[in-house]
Amino acid sequence: MQFPSLSHGKLIKRYKRFLADILLPNGEQITLHCPNTGAMTGCAITGDTVWFSTSDNPKRKYAHTWELTETQAGDFICVNTQRANQLVQEALTQQWIAELAHYQTILPEQKYGAENSRIDFLLKAEHQPDCFVEVKSTTLLAKHGVGMFPDAKTVRGQKHLRELTSIAQSGQQAVIFFAILHTGIQRFAVAEHIDPEYAKLFERAKQAGVKVLAYKAQIEFSENVPVAMNLQISCEI
Repeated sequence: MQFPSLSHGKLIKRYKRFLADILLPNGEQITLHCPNTGAMTGCAITGDTVWFSTSDNPKRKYAHTWELTETQAGDFICVNTQRANQLVQEALTQQWIAELAHYQTILPEQKYGAENSRIDFLLKAEHQPDCFVEVKSTTLLAKHGVGMFPDAKTVRGQKHLRELTSIAQSGQQAVIFFAILHTGIQRFAVAEHIDPEYAKLFERAKQAGVKVLAYKAQIEFSENVPVAMNLQISCEI
């Protein structure tokens, strides 16, 4: 996945969930749109470098969009949650996800389930049960390189696990896919201390046959500027 042209500045603060103020290298202060409603724990520390894209749409109130955080420890984090599904769709199309490479048809955003949900990707192949793939953007880095999800209690995430469990129990394939969007993360674990109910439902889903995958983002650079990102490396769970 290619990034649009990116510029950078130093984070002053994130506020009202959707806004952030940064200081540009020339001393100018600007306000960005933050496309992430989550807690963003460890992803929005004053002094971090913010990499942002700029839209030429004159109707936008805020022309700039926060794409990446470069932490003071040197890690890169994709904070634009829309990128997770884009990355997974590219990886599915390019057959980079070995466990799912045999599916020929990729259908995004399909309605399903008893709780009126939408699955991120419905995969189909001849003579194979349908495969339902739910994507979770993962940016929380705990100790010793462990990445965790969720970073806050998630009622919506709990619902998705119940839906996937029902799919698996029906004889179809169900996958929860953790897109690891923090370069400092080396392995994955569920954040039981943050959302015990999610952790309980996660274990129940695995027992029902829901497959758990985690793939880590790689970032490509040109002259020290991030230009692309992809998911090709499986992450330890």
